[in-house]
Amino acid sequence: MAKKARAQDVCFEDALGKLETIVKELEKGELPLEEALGKFAEGVGLSQVCLVKLSTAEQAVDKIIREEKGQLAEYPLKIQEEEKC
Repeated sequence: MAKKARAQDVCFEDALGKLETIVKELEKGELPLEEALGKFAEGVGLSQVCLVKLSTAEQAVDKIIREEKGQLAEYPLKIQEEEKC
């Protein structure tokens, strides 16, 4: 089985790119069952990584918007994105 991706281990763009590749491979329908299951599991992990990254970005945007409207905002704004991308 494929190693499960973790949000802190990969940047959003890399996770999304890998996920797109896996989807294309699975859509072809040419992989043996065991390999397809492994790719599917890896894809699920990558989709979870993407959701975590998007949620973090959404929270940061919400804080910025609240501050612009004169509402209280939490500081510092941190996005846990690594320098890989």
